Amino acid sequence: MPIYEYRCEACRARFSVLCRISELEEHPACEKCRSKKTSRLVSRFKTVRSEDQILESMADPTQLSGLDENDPRSIARWAKKMAKEMGEDMGDEIEAMAEEEIAKGGLGGPGGAMGPDGPGSGEDLPDLPATPPPPVDSDSD
Repeated sequence: MPIYEYRCEACRARFSVLCRISELEEHPACEKCRSKKTSRLVSRFKTVRSEDQILESMADPTQLSGLDENDPRSIARWAKKMAKEMGEDMGDEIEAMAEEEIAKGGLGGPGGAMGPDGPGSGEDLPDLPATPPPPVDSDSD
């Protein structure tokens, strides 16, 4: 049974329909808004890769080239790319989170996710004692 991909013209959502050819509707209803204004997409060719192969390609340091950990848009692009590698469709969810982070001051900026003074400032870390505690003797029981 084939899987067909569609895009809703009303809400722009993408969705897939698994059906027999004899059951194929001309315009199936959108899963998100139930609109019948849908168009069939030409699906991409996929190769089957094992989870190990996917994780190995994600661990490649060249995947991080051009990534600015202080720029929410850069993080969003990277997260979307990684989600795509894992076969997840993040849609507009990532962009919405990036815009929200920018509105709060961005990653590392005032009010950002990494503390008020940016990454490495120590402002978001708990206070630690100046001297380490004495070692515990396990033979004294």
